[in-house]
Amino acid sequence: MPALEPFAVDPARLPAYVEALTKVFDGTGPALLPYAAGTPRPELAYDDAALPDDLALVASTSGSTGPPKRALLTRGNLEASATATHARLGGRGQWLLTMPAHHIAGTQVLVRSLVGGTIPILLNLESGFVPTDFVDATAWMSPSRRYTALVPTQLTRLLDHPDGPAALATFDAILLGGAASPPALLDRAAEAGLTVLPTYGMSETAGGCVYAGLPLDGTTVTVGDEGRLGLSGPTVAAGYLADPARTGAAFDTAADGQRRFWTDDIGAIEDGVLQVLGRRDDLISSGGVKVAPRVVEEAAAHLPGVSEAVAVGTPDEEWGQLVSLAVVVRPGPAPALAEVRDLLRDALPAYALPRRLLALEAIPARGPGKPDRAAIAALPGWETWPTRSAKTRGE
Repeated sequence: MPALEPFAVDPARLPAYVEALTKVFDGTGPALLPYAAGTPRPELAYDDAALPDDLALVASTSGSTGPPKRALLTRGNLEASATATHARLGGRGQWLLTMPAHHIAGTQVLVRSLVGGTIPILLNLESGFVPTDFVDATAWMSPSRRYTALVPTQLTRLLDHPDGPAALATFDAILLGGAASPPALLDRAAEAGLTVLPTYGMSETAGGCVYAGLPLDGTTVTVGDEGRLGLSGPTVAAGYLADPARTGAAFDTAADGQRRFWTDDIGAIEDGVLQVLGRRDDLISSGGVKVAPRVVEEAAAHLPGVSEAVAVGTPDEEWGQLVSLAVVVRPGPAPALAEVRDLLRDALPAYALPRRLLALEAIPARGPGKPDRAAIAALPGWETWPTRSAKTRGE
């Protein structure tokens, strides 16, 4: 039996993936490298001797550039994550799977079910996420504790659905991850009486390991040079498959002896709560000043009629990059750039005000709900504020 086996996850045959995961945990099956059915089978070249003894899952990251990074997750990593999640949420319960299972967030819903001894409810996402299917699925769930995990776009669509808020209210907790959680969306969820916990984590940490800004049991957050975030604890992967160079660059040992992963994100801890400001390579460098997209996005989320907002840097000969804002608006006319700038003046410093604006029907995404910033920046049709003038920058 091979030590590691690629597994095509078919959204129409999810029980087969659950069965394969069950064999991983009872020791009768190989470790799995899940990938989306219909995409090329991963070509693997690795040394069996370099694999962890209790390897369970190889989770591919959803990065947009370079060769894929494949995190080596052990049974101990996955079990620690599931156990800490249930401890934070108040006990084991039944899970509803709403996102692609080949991503770590989807797989973890299944792992939590296996570790918790419950049977998950599986949405068929062959045709994408359909709010009505989510509503219908709640009727099949047990009356015990109920949990699910969503990305912000899914939560938005459910809150907009006539029966969505009532269905969501039957859950004891809703994990929200995959992308930044807009404050306006969290406000809507709170007004609907929902228990929503924004999560932070990645494939290298077996999924979310910080909930609502607070680390799960066993996880420690380190703020390193220039705000780079490090995450250490029992959920941190053993490294990357057949990639010692990138493993050495991203993983080390923390002062307490725990394995640590250095993320590509920057952030700060304020009053004991983690604030993630965004990826280091997503920072917008405009005229020598660095702007964190998350700051702009959180301000823009409160604009009238705006349901989603993503800030990116677009090239400019004068300033290097311009702060550029892509928005999705609810039915109605899109705002003009001048109006957006006026509305944001009290929330943002002058240098962070957007100088380009683009209204979209939907935000291009990669992975489970992550905005594809490179694709957004390359889109045509941006409305641009004048930059070549003698005016003070930001006016």
